[in-house]
Amino acid sequence: MASRSERRPGGAAFRSMLADTTPLQSPHFRRLWTANIITVVGAQLNIIVVPAQIYAITGSSAYVGLAGAFGLVPLIVFGLYGGALADMMDRRRLLMITTVGLIVTAVAFWAQAASGLDNVWLLLSIFALQQAFFAVNQPTRTAITARIVPEGSVAAAVSLNMTVQQAGAIVGPILGGLLIPVTGFALLYLLDAVCLAATLWAVVKLPALPPDLGGEPGDAPDATARRRRTPGFRSIAEGFVYLAAMPILLMSFVIDLIAMVFGMPRALIPQISSVDFGETGDGGLFYALLFAAVPLGAVVGGVFSGTVTRLRRQGAGIVVSVLCWGAAIIVMGLAVNLADGRVGLWAWVAVVAFVVGGVADMFSSVQRSAMLQEAADDRMRGRLQGVFLIVVAGGPRLADMLHGWAGSLFSAGTATLVGGVLVIVGTIVAVAVVPSFLAYVPARFTDGSEK
Repeated sequence: MASRSERRPGGAAFRSMLADTTPLQSPHFRRLWTANIITVVGAQLNIIVVPAQIYAITGSSAYVGLAGAFGLVPLIVFGLYGGALADMMDRRRLLMITTVGLIVTAVAFWAQAASGLDNVWLLLSIFALQQAFFAVNQPTRTAITARIVPEGSVAAAVSLNMTVQQAGAIVGPILGGLLIPVTGFALLYLLDAVCLAATLWAVVKLPALPPDLGGEPGDAPDATARRRRTPGFRSIAEGFVYLAAMPILLMSFVIDLIAMVFGMPRALIPQISSVDFGETGDGGLFYALLFAAVPLGAVVGGVFSGTVTRLRRQGAGIVVSVLCWGAAIIVMGLAVNLADGRVGLWAWVAVVAFVVGGVADMFSSVQRSAMLQEAADDRMRGRLQGVFLIVVAGGPRLADMLHGWAGSLFSAGTATLVGGVLVIVGTIVAVAVVPSFLAYVPARFTDGSEK
């Protein structure tokens, strides 16, 4: 007998919009996903506390932006090398090593804050070391997804992972913004270290995940295996050669860089909070809300991601999502300019615009990540995820440098507004150069495996 919701008009259509939970049928994915609910809160506390401490020490958005450079260099170097490692050694073992490294750096953050040194260069150096471990850990973790979830559910797994990450990015900033004036920085760093233990437990429970040592056509098996066990420049170069033959994937990277470099005003949040909204400069409600806004929008987008994960015109979906992101950033910049140094209606408009941008960013991110994982051979997934990490995580760090510099020369609202305009213009130009991106359809639709 049909349920009441099934008999109700539109009930099936509504359910199809909700997130697909099929990947949770895998116990390995389910453990990692559950542990991430805990770990991501600590990680997001770290993300909000580091710029707050830098700003508290220096009083400068330029120094906050400098953190982008300290994070970007290890991301590039170790993202590429880490991706090669993920294709050549047991991915479970590599995840264990890098997760322990992340715990150690979290403890180092706590130690420098608890000691009261107030040394911005020590803080930035620890941040750079943390990003090096992250740059190896993240592509490795992403590369195992297709091997531990049911066939055909990669896009759904991406959406579930991103939804949890972004949900933690709501709780973390709100807790951090409200607790920094009460507890200081040290305790929040320590909480990050404790939370990371959950992910270490889930990684220990994974099965062995050795690399696929199969060679390319014409390769001698022993030579291929020997080369793949020795990560280096050649193996990294092979990843770029493989990527160069896939212009659609390259285009997805370009569009994401446009969206993030020009449209992510994260480094301006301390300035917006203290100068444009009149908060104390040591955290506060709108400081927390601005950091939580994009993740909140992303969670809303993740909950209603069913249609997006089943979208045929994936390229067009990415373009529309990025254009909506740019429009939201324009509205945010206008609202910040109109706030006139006090909390009021325009401050709330800025937050809401950032939330809407988060919905659009989630839709774009899910489609881009699924596009990469579904199109890539498992022998190349680690290296391509390394490049993907550089784009996804490196873009916002370039944005930190760019916006930090712009915020020191102009108002934060003007820098944000111009960035949103550049997102829309840049995306339109990119699509005009490679119009075939708009027509891209995943192979799971074209080969008849999914209707």
